[in-house]
Amino acid sequence: MADAYIYDAVRTPRGKGKPDGALHEITPVQLAAQVLEALRDRNDLDTENVDDVILGCVMPVGEQGANIARTAVLQADYAQTTAGVQVNRFCASALEATNMAAAKVMSGEADMAIGGGVESMSRVPMGSDGGAMVSDPAVAIKNYIVPQGISADIIATKYGISRDDADAYAVESQKRAARSWEEGRFKGSIVPVKDVLGLSVLDRDETVRPDTDMQTLGALNPSFAMLGEMPGFDYVAIQKYPELEKINHIHHAGNSSGIVDGAAAILIGSKEIGEKLGLKPRAKIRAMASVGSEPTIMLTGPEFVTQKLLKRAGMDKKDIDLWELNEAFASVVLRYMQAMDLDHSEINVCGGAIAMGHPMGATGAMILSTALDELERSGKETALVTLCIGGGMGTATVIERI
Repeated sequence: MADAYIYDAVRTPRGKGKPDGALHEITPVQLAAQVLEALRDRNDLDTENVDDVILGCVMPVGEQGANIARTAVLQADYAQTTAGVQVNRFCASALEATNMAAAKVMSGEADMAIGGGVESMSRVPMGSDGGAMVSDPAVAIKNYIVPQGISADIIATKYGISRDDADAYAVESQKRAARSWEEGRFKGSIVPVKDVLGLSVLDRDETVRPDTDMQTLGALNPSFAMLGEMPGFDYVAIQKYPELEKINHIHHAGNSSGIVDGAAAILIGSKEIGEKLGLKPRAKIRAMASVGSEPTIMLTGPEFVTQKLLKRAGMDKKDIDLWELNEAFASVVLRYMQAMDLDHSEINVCGGAIAMGHPMGATGAMILSTALDELERSGKETALVTLCIGGGMGTATVIERI
């Protein structure tokens, strides 16, 4: 099989996912089109060479429906021969889309493809698509499905993660994100978002709060305690995990990922197409994998997909220089660090979604671009990028800097 190379990676800043957020006026199609335009313009790309665009989107309804990838391709004035397809693997959708683009190149189906994602959470809220997993009692009861926040609190309870542990992690995420912006670590991949008049409306992640401290977070009430008690989701969880006497609710808005808008795109191609177009590869896709995991605790998939991926690639933990795991909730990363025996200095070194937000369909490509930028900045060689996923899954990718 051919090798798949990353030639470029771009993302928008993440805007607060509420009506008063800076990106609320920008439609999802505009967000997606602008990152596609950036890839084209930055690389002087004749888009007739792009075989396919694969975009993740977790709520593919309304403005994000009707195959937003193909719509964005047309809106960005790509060649009409460039196809487009939307995929949904919940929070890992954009990383899955990138892996699919790489697989097309590796198999010879495509010479060049773009993977990425888009989510405008201020315009198309979470849950807009319904779905049997949460709305059909016959499905939810059979599989002991609980809201993700409850799952995060199950992880904290089961693995001895305290409220102070989670809050301390969140404070550090904010500090790292603020420092990364101050040091210009994201400048190579950020595409400022423009309005219909061509004026910049956002050029920086909007939700970073560098003044966050333990006292600030300590004043916040747990977000999922009432949800656990009143509808009885704690009871459902304990039926699945009877060894737990009760669920310790430690998560709140300050140590969970923020609701934001954003888009990202990764340009992937073969060695031959890069040489033909005069493009210099930045990294090689070394390995990729997805896995299913237990659906009640739901968010422990990264641990298992990492083990699967490293085994398949013939690699060991010591072969990975940088680790990037989406900060869906603080306990997700803290448990992963326990399971993989990682020091905090090795993972999410630029901060993460607790500080910068989690635009669900786009995050996987965003953290992949962060890992790539950081490999180049630090001179390190390999990075492993992974995300937890609703319904109990994990997706991961290893890249190697060229």
